Order: sequence, then C-alpha cells, then structure tokens
Amino acid sequence: MIPDLKARLRGTDALIGAFLCLPSPETAEIFAESGFDWLILDTEHGPYDVLTAQRMLQAVGGRCPCVVRVPSFEEVWIKKALDIGASGVLVPLVRTAAEAERVARACRYAPEGTRGMGGARAHRYGLGFQEYVDNADRRTAVILQAEHIEAVRAIDEIVRVPGLDAVFIGPYDLSASMGKPGRIDDPEVVRAIRAVRDSVLEANLVLGIYCSDPRAAREYIAQGFRLIGFGTDLGHLTRSLRESLSALRV
Repeated sequence: MIPDLKARLRGTDALIGAFLCLPSPETAEIFAESGFDWLILDTEHGPYDVLTAQRMLQAVGGRCPCVVRVPSFEEVWIKKALDIGASGVLVPLVRTAAEAERVARACRYAPEGTRGMGGARAHRYGLGFQEYVDNADRRTAVILQAEHIEAVRAIDEIVRVPGLDAVFIGPYDLSASMGKPGRIDDPEVVRAIRAVRDSVLEANLVLGIYCSDPRAAREYIAQGFRLIGFGTDLGHLTRSLRESLSALRV
C-alpha cells in the first residue's frame, strides 16, 4: 500500500523529494528505490501526458507517495491527476485566496468540494470505487505553490483557506515575478520567502521549498521547512555525469 503522504505531513519529520521531468517510468522507479520520501511528477514543465504520469505512478508502486504538479489550477487537471492515483497535487502559480479555495474544492468530493466522479486507476478501475470515495478527501494532499509576488502579498489570506495541507515556495519563479530572475539570494527575494514562511508556520500549515543544494536544504529545514523538493531528475543526472567525467579526466 502507498504510504499516506497526508498523514506524514501531520508529523514532524522533514520529507525529501525530487521533481521528475523526464517522461520515464524507469526514472521514477529508480528515484523511488533510492530512498526519497516523496516524488513530484512534473506535468507542468515535463514533456509528458497524463497516461505517462500514470505509468510512472505504476512503476513507483507502493515505494513512496507521488504528487503531480499539474499544469494549472484548472479543475480538469486536478481531477485527472487524482484519478490516476496521485497522493496529492502540487498546484503552481496560485496567487489569491480565491484561487486557493478553487483548488481545495477541486480536490474534494461533494458536499465539501466539486471533484467529479469517475472510475479510474485510483478507484481500482471501479472495483474499489466506494472505498476510495469514502477515504479520498482524508488522504489527498493539497499543496499550493507560492511562486509569485502576488501570492506573497496575499499569503495571509491564502493560508486561511480551509482544506490546504501545505504551501510550497518556488524561489525561481518568485524571483522572476519580482524582476530578478534566478537571483534567489537577492535581499528582496529572501524577504519575500521569509514573509511566506512566517505566515505559513503561523497558520500551522506545512512549509515547503525547492532547492538543489544539500547545505541550503539543511538550512531550510532548520528554519521550519519540512517539505523539500530536492532538485530534479535532470539536475541529479547531469551533475553526476559531470562529476564522474571530471574525476576520470584528472
């Protein structure tokens, strides 16, 4: 059985994950076998479709929970991600409390939400339909990305939306929205990250962030970040190749 990500979010441990951009079930399987606590299937930036994402979930199996970063907060994308069996969704570029509420409702069945009924992989193709429907709201992790300066300005309202489990900061997109693309150590960007951090922790939600440096990840964990997106499959692959070739050619 797939570990319950939402239950783990209620704990105290930091959870180390990685973004999977390559449309490869084998890559997903390797990363799951490597010991990550969670994985993010990146259908926002990765060049793969919903069926490929399902194949990747099947390859991971019960090794670790996977969330899908959907292309947008449109309900159809959220519904498809959950129906193929994702443990939750990571929703990019949420900027307002109204958008956050729309996401939270799309992740839940009526009467609390607007999620459509279906009989897909998550429901064991209909064989476990009622069991899944009865437990889905309790087990589905709803994670928003705060990655735009507008989200920073509205963060106090966003974190008060019922039904959210975590807020995940995307520092690179945030820096770009501030006219400082890639400059994540700029003092203004750092202050914006800190503002989100303080508001999320005060609301008793789980706090997450993307980073690719182990030392930075440890510093974030010390600051209260518990949901770490530790790089991408592409980044880990290219870094390993460069380090290996550099060592070989000395």
